Amino acid sequence: AKFYGENGKKIELKDKENTLAIKEQIENSPFVAASVKKSTKKKSPEPPFITSTLQQEASRKLNFTTARTMQTAQQLYEGINIKGRGQIGLITYMRTDSLRIADDARAQAKSYILAEYGDKYYPKTPRIYKAKKNAQDAHEAIRPSYTDIAPDSIKDSLTSDQYKLYKLIWSRFISSQMTDALYDT
Repeated sequence: AKFYGENGKKIELKDKENTLAIKEQIENSPFVAASVKKSTKKKSPEPPFITSTLQQEASRKLNFTTARTMQTAQQLYEGINIKGRGQIGLITYMRTDSLRIADDARAQAKSYILAEYGDKYYPKTPRIYKAKKNAQDAHEAIRPSYTDIAPDSIKDSLTSDQYKLYKLIWSRFISSQMTDALYDT
């Protein structure tokens, strides 16, 4: 540990006696925050899911095994009977390592973000993520088939696992198309 004593002179805490003497000296002294440095930090949104990132995030956030994640994703992909809508495939193909997003999906996300959150939350230029060099680009990134089908609007048509995973995929996709998050530091 280091102690900056009077006039900012650095004092090394080398032994117990030295440390206890300094502790005694400062124990009843007032402490003052002389200055506070404030700033804003930007954080770009994460890209939409690929197979590996979906598995990692489902494990981390939902405590799902890889098999449970993929089985649930398969159900969402093949289709769920949604009350009032019929059988709908809720997500795109879940075995992919591409970050490509179809133009119509990007347009749907833009419409949703502008309607729900306003201009402030949609970037001036659409976000386009680049895949790794060896990525197979046959399928686009894992995303909801229809951005207007929010997870909470169909919760009663889904099992608990289906709802949790769909919400994870839907939220990640929508946020991937939004502006940078701003944090006060």
